[in-house]
Amino acid sequence: MEILAPAGGPESILPAVRCGADAVYLGAKELSARVSAKNFDRQELREAVDYCRARGVKVYLACNTLVRDEELTQALKNIEYACSLPVDALIVQDVGLVTLIRRMCPEMRLHASTQMSVHTLEGVRLLAEMGFRRVVLSRELSREEIREIVAESPIETEVFVHGALCMSVSGQCYFSAVLGGRSGNRGACAQPCRLPFGVEGGTGHDLSLKDCSVIAHLKELEAMGVASAKIEGRMKRPEYTAAAVAACRQSLDTGSTDPALMQQLEAVFSRSGFTDGYYTGKRGVNMFGVRSREDVLSATGKVFQSVHGLYKDERQSVPLEAELSVKRGEPSRLTVKDEQGRSVTVQGAVPEEAVKVPLTFEKCEASLRKTGGTPFFIRELRGEPEEGLSLPALALNALRREALQKLLEQRSRKDPVPFVWASLPESHTRSGKLLRYVRARFPHGNVPDAFLDCELIYVPLSLRDEEYNSLMDRGFAVAAEIPRGMFGMEQQLFRRLRELKAIGVEEVLANNLGAVQMARELNMDIHGGFGLNLTNTASLEWAESMGLMDAEVSFELTLQQIRELGGRIPIGILSGGRIPLMLTRNCPADNAPGKAPMELHDRKGMIFPLQTCGSCTEVLNSVPLELSDRKRELSGIDFEVLRYSVENSVETVDSFEIFNSQKGRKSGFTRGLYYRGVE
Repeated sequence: MEILAPAGGPESILPAVRCGADAVYLGAKELSARVSAKNFDRQELREAVDYCRARGVKVYLACNTLVRDEELTQALKNIEYACSLPVDALIVQDVGLVTLIRRMCPEMRLHASTQMSVHTLEGVRLLAEMGFRRVVLSRELSREEIREIVAESPIETEVFVHGALCMSVSGQCYFSAVLGGRSGNRGACAQPCRLPFGVEGGTGHDLSLKDCSVIAHLKELEAMGVASAKIEGRMKRPEYTAAAVAACRQSLDTGSTDPALMQQLEAVFSRSGFTDGYYTGKRGVNMFGVRSREDVLSATGKVFQSVHGLYKDERQSVPLEAELSVKRGEPSRLTVKDEQGRSVTVQGAVPEEAVKVPLTFEKCEASLRKTGGTPFFIRELRGEPEEGLSLPALALNALRREALQKLLEQRSRKDPVPFVWASLPESHTRSGKLLRYVRARFPHGNVPDAFLDCELIYVPLSLRDEEYNSLMDRGFAVAAEIPRGMFGMEQQLFRRLRELKAIGVEEVLANNLGAVQMARELNMDIHGGFGLNLTNTASLEWAESMGLMDAEVSFELTLQQIRELGGRIPIGILSGGRIPLMLTRNCPADNAPGKAPMELHDRKGMIFPLQTCGSCTEVLNSVPLELSDRKRELSGIDFEVLRYSVENSVETVDSFEIFNSQKGRKSGFTRGLYYRGVE
């Protein structure tokens, strides 16, 4: 199993490699999901790739942000450069960018970012169909859920084993975007979840989890067949990278970790210690924690100095075969060969007749095995010198140095991955279209008659057959909403879809790649939800190629950006109801003893309702979205969705009347991000 280390900047490469990483992941200056990290310019990226490749360490470039149409060309220029180096893989989130990469550089290896929110086997299967070679699974999976996915996965799996835990499922958090205009999906998260948000009876920081650490379970993950153990932390110091990699290396190699090393790791960075709650299934209050004063003070100069000792020397991890030739009348020669078959031969001084002490194999070996300061060690040495000859140790040392340096240079070189530019999808094709349809989403089956005029009603997959039949008998066109959070529920949901299809329900709302794949396998009509994070024309073309009938675009786009999208598939937006800010498997209310009300409070007293969503909880915005008085500005959009959640029947009818009046609310609402946009 691979140990994969974070590198937020060039200064983290050496600690990662010397402490035993098999691969590193890093970001370029643009379009990286950690824009606050130092990241790498082009020259730094080339140097990092050369350094790592020479030492047998792979480099994965994170291109894991959502990309808008006007950014696609720059994103692809970055990828073209990455292909020229080449990096060993790209980590990608945006489904539109994926389709363009597959078209322009199909030989480049793709890893699906955890931002794609994949946590089911069906989602993994769809990724395989899209051309991915590896999936970075959601961090919220348990040991049993990981085992089940890995056992049937058609591609490699990667699991986070140490580092920060976001409260939300990655790719499904809009908290920073909606509250502060900085999108986590675009790498600019401001981490508002670490601020005081509390449930009644909680700690006051009920959106802040401790850092994850399952380093003690690496042997178990390896036995499952997990391909890569990933360490989070591109925004952390090089000492953190060193300590985390060293702990993982020790655990994987020996089955245990020195407690002193784990103490160093905790001292360098933790939030009230670590948790393995998702992995072991022990979710709840013990998973929550903040960065305390004690945590900060524990990161002393003495601790950092101790960690520096972990990577002060080159790690000799590359085995070589060497053959020495020392013969009369011929230049001395040394050939070194690595495990991949790369070979270098160098020549040195001509040996002389020995006057006193002839050269022996043991003396040659003593000089040639001095490979300190390089990543090499001589595993096997052949070549008995001819008898009666003499060759100074300086000459042997010179042979060794020249041979190892040339082999190091040779190992750093690799043929580029072919990249051929193709035309980008045509955008700016929707501005003349007028809004046509209205849809409504309900978290229950109590749909008032006032909504009979809606083109389509989304209701939960979990409703009873009688409730579905009642709605259809009343004249509603109904689609079943597959929950965004499907952890541990995939088989149950698949069976339920079959049952619904048998009673005449043919349409579904899919907010997750796994949900899309389930519906495709059952040949159901698929409406794409906002959770698919479609932000560009290429992503809409992807949705059409997957068989979707239509799709909601990301509500992180402005109305102007939406009007400029291309593609043929009908598109919609959320235009009413409370925006879902987070999707979390660990309910914030679990951070309080007893039964806490399903709501969060911030420092200003604003209330953020909580609602169950499949096997997860949604954190909803404190005020509803309101666009009913802006109808004239919704050109280019085919339908709008009123997303009801915690409203009662009276409130939904009142809201719908306001919507139909097109007068809007007087106060207590938000325009969302449709005018101000996000970073």
